[in-house]
Amino acid sequence: MNLKLEHISNLKDNTLQITGSKSETNRLLLLQALYPNVNIDNVSNSDDSQLMQKALTSDETIVDIHHAGTAMRFLTAYFAVQEGRETILTGSKRMQERPIKILVDALKQLGCEIGYEKEIGYPPIKIMGKKPTSNRVELQANVSSQYISALMLIASSLPNGLVISLLGKVTSVPYIKMTLSLLEDIGVQGTFENNTITIEPNKVGLSKNMVVESDWSSASYFYSIVALSSNATLTIGSYKKESYQGDSALVEIYKNLGVETIFGEQNITLKKIPDSTVAIPEGLDLSNSPDIAQTIVVTCFGLSIGCYLTGLHTLKIKETDRLEALKAEIEKLGGEIQITQDTLRLLPTSQINKGISIATYNDHRMAMAFAPLALRTNLDIEDANVVSKSYPDFWTDLQQLGFKTL
Repeated sequence: MNLKLEHISNLKDNTLQITGSKSETNRLLLLQALYPNVNIDNVSNSDDSQLMQKALTSDETIVDIHHAGTAMRFLTAYFAVQEGRETILTGSKRMQERPIKILVDALKQLGCEIGYEKEIGYPPIKIMGKKPTSNRVELQANVSSQYISALMLIASSLPNGLVISLLGKVTSVPYIKMTLSLLEDIGVQGTFENNTITIEPNKVGLSKNMVVESDWSSASYFYSIVALSSNATLTIGSYKKESYQGDSALVEIYKNLGVETIFGEQNITLKKIPDSTVAIPEGLDLSNSPDIAQTIVVTCFGLSIGCYLTGLHTLKIKETDRLEALKAEIEKLGGEIQITQDTLRLLPTSQINKGISIATYNDHRMAMAFAPLALRTNLDIEDANVVSKSYPDFWTDLQQLGFKTL
């Protein structure tokens, strides 16, 4: 489905409830599979979380997780330690192009049995579930945090727990800390010190009621909307000041883009700062929050300012190559972007071409990141339904704010 967004000048002040964090939900779903007395409220209604839930309750040999990258990583570790179970884990064409070898090699260090059905290093993979023979593993620290979190999530179910040694500089630290915090919340003991993660074995049944915080990366699109507005005020929930999510860095980043964040008891109010000077710090490092990079770039483009972002190396292996995709679509709109393997520079321009059709590359974040530009020009969003991967209600929520969709 292609969606036309008509240029609007005025937003309706409003209150929106954002679905639970996909990152927190998927971690808790796996822990619930290991410890059935863990109950979860405010579960994400995203496609990814529904696929994760379905896979964890499936007794089929072939499990297809489509585009769900987090599910691929977490389920690889989960099925690897399900003794006596044989699973072929597969996904979409793009998923079969996304590397899994680092995690597979780490699990093999523990004594797990995993083979490749097609190309070495990529899904689909054949997993023969067995009890690990070792409780120590090491892997490079600059890899996707989902590999590391996948190991952490299964660790407490292993007879001797798990010691994970990370080699080099760790990236995406907040996601590792999120996993550790959620483990501690349900009663699992663990530490993360000097590049070593230690998770203790759990000897007793765990019982806990968990409430998932709403998704901060989903909040980023509303930060962008307020930044591009003349005087908007939006309230969104449910959020907390002491968040486990790295994308809560939005609060400080968007202060530079003219948006004030006011914390309520269970929500945040985003308010346009009148007559503010807008500028992103040069060399802003997003290695701890790469999922908000697209939103920031589009916001800066819409504000006619430049930006230079670093720490973006993981964007090359997401749903699409997000750096190349951003470059292609911004240039269609009249902007200019320079990219390397892990950096992006947007040059300032006041030109925005009208009536451009934005390709989304099977990437939910491309669709949502570009949508706020309807405050500047008419847009077509190709394959708009792709937002269901993380935020199925996105277009309905935009309509509630006064966006015109056709």
